[in-house]
Amino acid sequence: MEHKQSRWIEKGPGFGAGLGDLGKHLGIKTASAGVVAAIFGCSGPALIVIGAAKGGNLTEGQTVAWLLAIYGLGGLISLIMALYYKIPVTGAYSIPGAALVAGALAIFPFEQAVGAFLMAGLMVFLLGITGVIGRVMRWLPMPIVMAMIAGALIRFGIGAVTSIEKLPIVVGSATLAFFLSMRFLKTVPPVLSALVVGLIAVALTGSFGGGEQVISFVAPEFTAPVFTLDAFLAIAVPLAVLVIGAENAQAIGVLYAEGYRPPINAMTVISGLGGIAAGFIGGHNANIAGPMTAICSSDQAGEDREGRYAATVLNGILFAAFGIFAGVAVPLIMALPGPLIGAVAGLAMITVLLSAFQAAFDRKAGYQIGAFVALIVAMSNISFFSISAPFWSLLAGALVSLLIEARPTAAEHRAEATPAE
Repeated sequence: MEHKQSRWIEKGPGFGAGLGDLGKHLGIKTASAGVVAAIFGCSGPALIVIGAAKGGNLTEGQTVAWLLAIYGLGGLISLIMALYYKIPVTGAYSIPGAALVAGALAIFPFEQAVGAFLMAGLMVFLLGITGVIGRVMRWLPMPIVMAMIAGALIRFGIGAVTSIEKLPIVVGSATLAFFLSMRFLKTVPPVLSALVVGLIAVALTGSFGGGEQVISFVAPEFTAPVFTLDAFLAIAVPLAVLVIGAENAQAIGVLYAEGYRPPINAMTVISGLGGIAAGFIGGHNANIAGPMTAICSSDQAGEDREGRYAATVLNGILFAAFGIFAGVAVPLIMALPGPLIGAVAGLAMITVLLSAFQAAFDRKAGYQIGAFVALIVAMSNISFFSISAPFWSLLAGALVSLLIEARPTAAEHRAEATPAE
């Protein structure tokens, strides 16, 4: 689906078209993908935020406000983007950003961190509204972007394997159900079969956990921001880079791999607005999310590529509800065993990874050495200056290709990356 450009923001079919077609696209496959993406996002990643809040000695009210900001606004981003563009652009928040903040709260008071959250959101917004990110992404060779996606998301596939060692019966049953469903039950999404069988196995084996991190249902407590240069350099700058270089770049690459034409500028702008709004509430950033976009845009969300946006809509509703009822929802979702969540998320990304590898190492597309460098850098999970591997992956792959391979033109690599309509 081609998006027309209106100054800086791409135009889409509109909310009327998205809402009007939602009913016919919301089926068992889109629903199951949306639920799996929501469970993934509301489980382990929430623990990172809760741990960061506890490490920073935040009150329960401040913790609930943080969760409300990133989940409530992340869900709202999903609803806006999916319904307006009718593609599965899925919102959440930066998971590595939460880890970055966790470390920073050992040094900076929370009110200074909140000021940095606002500054990070403003930076992302300005980069989007000026069209800088769109121009950069259109210049990058798609094999390098796809290799970054493959390297960044391969950990989810590996996690599906290592989870079997941690919880053999539960994860083994879910994995077997996934492939048997893929072979024999054409009308049932394999990821749904895996989740249902996994939950049954959890119940039969008594693998539900009570969860040590319990938050009372209390009113959010908002924190007035304080702006300092130190927090700007230590938190705002790396957080903005993470949002653009890790989350948005992954989501853009995933959408290209699945045959969509993502609205790059709009994705950056709304990630910036999400960061600003989340900062006012007390959260580190609400933005486009790579892993959740991967789940909702995969063929596990249905064969009809035009209808997969319904998975993002459902995911957005569940995310927003999780944020609103965070004090009650967190202990419940944490009762699900982590290995099962990791395994189901990894299984859901199989086709995304296949598409990324095929696009990255298609000899006709070229840039093979640059793509390989991007792959191994992304897989390394390195971090310099608090900036994670996906950013360095794109930078290293592009530099190597510029040095030893022909420089791309925008028309060439867009034509290679985008399937014919």
